[in-house]
Amino acid sequence: DKHFIFMVTKKGIVKKTNLSAYSKPRKTGIIALTLKKGDALIGVKLTDGNQQIILATRKGKAVRFNESEVRSMGRTATGVKGIKLKEQDRVIGIVIAEDNKSILTITQNGYGKRTSISNFRLTHRSTSGIINIQCSERNGIVAAINSVTDDDELMFISQKGITIRTPSKGISQIGRNTQGVRLMRLRKGDKVVSAAKIVGESL
Repeated sequence: DKHFIFMVTKKGIVKKTNLSAYSKPRKTGIIALTLKKGDALIGVKLTDGNQQIILATRKGKAVRFNESEVRSMGRTATGVKGIKLKEQDRVIGIVIAEDNKSILTITQNGYGKRTSISNFRLTHRSTSGIINIQCSERNGIVAAINSVTDDDELMFISQKGITIRTPSKGISQIGRNTQGVRLMRLRKGDKVVSAAKIVGESL
């Protein structure tokens, strides 16, 4: 009962539920979140009730806020607004904010960067957020984000099933209000759909 499940949907709704609420699972599953029509769960984190959350959108916005701004709710609750979205924008990722790490952002056209989490100022939930990356015709929209360190490796996956593996420390670390550099070269008609973190092993 000292930990929480923190959820976010593509429409920017967030919800926090005490982990103990899931202590009696059933074979058929139990309700974790009541979704409104057209919404979908896109990310879940385990938290301790005192952490900071960053939500990122496909149009390059991000908001950082204290998890304590979201009260603990029952399993069947809908949740509250985590970020204010503009038309046709949606949330694509959630990370726990740790200032010794950076956010890796990659766009559908294979461009991206790392930005220190300390560059994302703390605001409040239900605000519009700040720029995470410039989404241009070159970049396309954001495909994925991850919280990384220099010791991590990453795998980028394209819609047509192409994957590449690259060390995190080889990706440029630059400011928020920039476009980034090419991280993955794509064939015509292909696009990045996901990025997976591979945790580094200590020697």
